[in-house]
Amino acid sequence: MNGFFDIPSDLQHSYTGLIALHLREALLPVLAGLVLALPLAQLCVRFRWLYPPVLGATTVLYAVPSLAFFVVLIDYTGQTELTVMIPLAVYSLVVLVPAIVDGVRSVPQETLAAATAMGFGPVRRYVRVQLPIAVPAIIAGLRVATVSSISLVSVGTLIGNQGALGNLLADAQKYDRPELAVNSVITTAVLAIACDALLVLLRVVLTPWMPSGARRRPKTGARQPLPARPQDVTR
Repeated sequence: MNGFFDIPSDLQHSYTGLIALHLREALLPVLAGLVLALPLAQLCVRFRWLYPPVLGATTVLYAVPSLAFFVVLIDYTGQTELTVMIPLAVYSLVVLVPAIVDGVRSVPQETLAAATAMGFGPVRRYVRVQLPIAVPAIIAGLRVATVSSISLVSVGTLIGNQGALGNLLADAQKYDRPELAVNSVITTAVLAIACDALLVLLRVVLTPWMPSGARRRPKTGARQPLPARPQDVTR
């Protein structure tokens, strides 16, 4: 473990500083993507014809390699964190928009009719009724987008050391220190697992009305009670 946390001075960050930088570059784009996806998904739900072109556009953007995105953006945003975060925010839309749309569409029509009868307008009904019921689907999309974003931040090392923990990969080769590469891979994986676990916990907190798995599924091999005999019933 000698030198495992000894970060080269050219990165201008300590180990904890690289972790903070990595989380900032990974999570802010997901948050921005969520802010964009919520109204966009509502438009797709209200105007069904809009969903296929929106989904097609986000899929095409997702197919653009991140390096090509960086090259285009460098002329406008320079070799900065923003150049890394903008593509990550765009990539998150291809996951978040379908997740929100599917979650909102899963709300029963009876529930929507009841909300309308109570005087809820479209916006209030979306915020107070549809989104809370769609939370499990939204969190599922956030989990995928967050883990993907945490892993893709490392590509930023190709544009002037903007890859946070990914910069350790370049320095591992530069200084012939393989332990830096191991540090980068392990820390990135731990961050992804930790963020995913926090989102699962958030889903549990936001959806107390959802039954637990133990309540839904009987224990395998559990002995079933014997049917009551006629004489037992008469007693």
